[in-house]
Amino acid sequence: MSGTTTARIRLRPAADGANRWVVLVVLCLSLLLVALDATVLHVAVPAVTEDLRPSAVGLLWIVDAYPLVCASLLILFGTLGDRVGRRRVLLLGYALFGVASAIAAMADSPAVLIVARALLGVGGAMIMPATLSILRQVFPDRRERAVAIGVWTAVAAVGAATGPVIGGFLVEHFWWGSVFLINVPLMALVLPVGRLLLPESRGSHDGPWDVLGALMAAAAVLGVVLGVKRAGTGEGVLSPATLAPLLIGAVLLIVFVRRQKRRAHPLVDIGLFARPAFSAAVGCIVLAMLALVGLELIAVQYLQLVLGLSPLQTGLRLLPLTFAAMAAGATGSYTLRRVGPRRMVGWGFVLTAISVLTLTAMGQHDRPALLTAAFVALGFGLQTTLFGAYESMLSEAPADRAGGAAAIGETSYQLGAGMGIALLGSVMNAAYAPGLSKLSEAGVPAGARAAAAHSLGEAYQVADRLGGPLGAVLRSTARHSFITGLHVTLLVSAALLLLGALAALRLPRLMDCPASALDEPEPAETSEVREHRTPHEVPAPGRTQLPLPRPARRRPAEATGSGRAAH
Repeated sequence: MSGTTTARIRLRPAADGANRWVVLVVLCLSLLLVALDATVLHVAVPAVTEDLRPSAVGLLWIVDAYPLVCASLLILFGTLGDRVGRRRVLLLGYALFGVASAIAAMADSPAVLIVARALLGVGGAMIMPATLSILRQVFPDRRERAVAIGVWTAVAAVGAATGPVIGGFLVEHFWWGSVFLINVPLMALVLPVGRLLLPESRGSHDGPWDVLGALMAAAAVLGVVLGVKRAGTGEGVLSPATLAPLLIGAVLLIVFVRRQKRRAHPLVDIGLFARPAFSAAVGCIVLAMLALVGLELIAVQYLQLVLGLSPLQTGLRLLPLTFAAMAAGATGSYTLRRVGPRRMVGWGFVLTAISVLTLTAMGQHDRPALLTAAFVALGFGLQTTLFGAYESMLSEAPADRAGGAAAIGETSYQLGAGMGIALLGSVMNAAYAPGLSKLSEAGVPAGARAAAAHSLGEAYQVADRLGGPLGAVLRSTARHSFITGLHVTLLVSAALLLLGALAALRLPRLMDCPASALDEPEPAETSEVREHRTPHEVPAPGRTQLPLPRPARRRPAEATGSGRAAH
């Protein structure tokens, strides 16, 4: 951002006297841990598959339980924070996250690991809306908030992208459970630091807490995602196992929306979605995550199982994506003011779609230059998109509804991530399995073909058991089918990204920055002030007198984003 704007940004205290930029550091550390856990498992999937031997659906649930449970409970814990205190919920989330990480590290069966990942999702749901609503509260000025969101989204990208690097190192030198065990000392550190430095904030306490509505929303999300999972594992779109959860989820979602419209004190202010910019920003977040999170999991499997890279090498290959995302976050505030939300988000989607289409050139042989260039464009484009969408969403929502807006934004992020893993995983399975049908002509037994159709990792295990020419044919055919499925998945992902570019057309063309306290001129020094100066405050002859810093103006809770909707 420009030097003029930077000069205006003073280290002003938050509502309770804590420095807002120190608060941002603590919030970013919280987000880093949650984002890290969302992807640290990806490079450990082959090791988990070999050790615990989960089914294809079980493996999807191991990966998907965390974002799905987190998305389901964000609204519940976001509103709980408004009542009992956001910092209190945040600190409880830290504690639960640490305990669940220890359980996951010691899991000895797929069921225990799925339960531990679900508990991690509960902890994440307590942490994420609190961080964003506190950020909205302590940064009421839009230009300061744009800088803060740039740092916040960059940290999220760093956590998500360095997760595979850290996970790869741990898996290579220890065991797959160590990717969870690292959360325990980190949470033990951030818990007392957060208690010491974070400001407490609450919304108004009027109206009952709609727990039934929150559970209804969670059940609706579970039903939809379960239906998508069933369709991707070969059940068929019209089969009862697929249609039943999809219909139940859709009905519950409709009932939930109608319930929120009727209630005097809803969990989610549905009226926010009547604002085109707000609804478009939420849609862009969902589409970005829908297109890319599932794709990242598949890309990690490609690097390890097709190219034969180690977990650590896989993580290092993803580092260019991290650096590009950091650059996009660092320059996001400047870019947003120059080009506006519409073009920033729209062109971010287009750049990301181009990078995804570039990856269709991947085959059975390693092309490091191509992968690096594509990952750089992907990281920069994705981070640009998320930055513009998050900033527009928070700024479009009224300040007194910041908590609800934060819950909606984080729900859309996590829901998009969970649905992306399910959807693109389903597309991958649907495109991968038919390619193995020709194995019957080579004499591969039907049982081996059926097992190999679950995943490429399982196909390699079956090939090793068969051995000889049949094993070699199975391995080669499965690898070729996986690449075919990967290309189909990339095309679907690119289509979703281009759809996001169209959705961005509903965002404002320009960044609206109303006048704020940061822009108010310093008041002229009056004779009364001069008379009450102490001797050391009188400027020396010939020296320019700098304006004295003014104390931060205390704002009422509703002006800084209490998190409660106006009724």
